[in-house]
Amino acid sequence: MYEAALTNFPTADIAILAAAVSDYRPKEAATQKMKRKGESLTIELIENPDIAATLGKQKYNGQLLIGFALETNDEEENAKNKLTKKNFDLIVLNSLNDPGAGFDHNTNKISIIGKDNKLKKFELKSKNAVAEDILTEIALIMEK
Repeated sequence: MYEAALTNFPTADIAILAAAVSDYRPKEAATQKMKRKGESLTIELIENPDIAATLGKQKYNGQLLIGFALETNDEEENAKNKLTKKNFDLIVLNSLNDPGAGFDHNTNKISIIGKDNKLKKFELKSKNAVAEDILTEIALIMEK
């Protein structure tokens, strides 16, 4: 995904980074099934490349970069830090603390934070309606 993002980003006017790539991966991949040996197993992890941060550094004037933050604590603060650190124009904050929101539901409740650090909260709604809210916020930036 890293290579595909780097290849396609330079020609994009808007990039919405909705796919979540794991922060870490096993240092060594097993080539065969690992048989049980009756002992504990330790797996060493190494960091994956940070796609969002890399694109944020490459972003040109007028190009929009939209990111997502799934948070469980200090939600606003963590999302605002990520917005700045990754050079996003908007960040969509998902909370796993809201009933009816998250992965196991057909609904979600988001907040969107812009570069001005203003937070706009949305009510619980269908995921299709959430997508429309995100696109509306992007359109508002494009109109400026």
